[in-house]
Amino acid sequence: MTLDKARVGQKIVIKDILDENIRVQAIRLGLYKGANVVCSAKIPFGPIIVGNKFQEIAVGRELAKKIEIDIVS
Repeated sequence: MTLDKARVGQKIVIKDILDENIRVQAIRLGLYKGANVVCSAKIPFGPIIVGNKFQEIAVGRELAKKIEIDIVS
């Protein structure tokens, strides 16, 4: 499953970021393999907002399709 299919309120573990260039940049934002995040919001036809500890990050839909996740709850 990819991040673009997550629902608001779901707790998520990031399994993999498929694009290596994006993976390097995502690490700087706290999004890395094994990171636990929460889907805070989904803007219709826009980004997915994920909460990671004390910050929220907007992830564009096309990028979200390249982030594999597992649902925790």
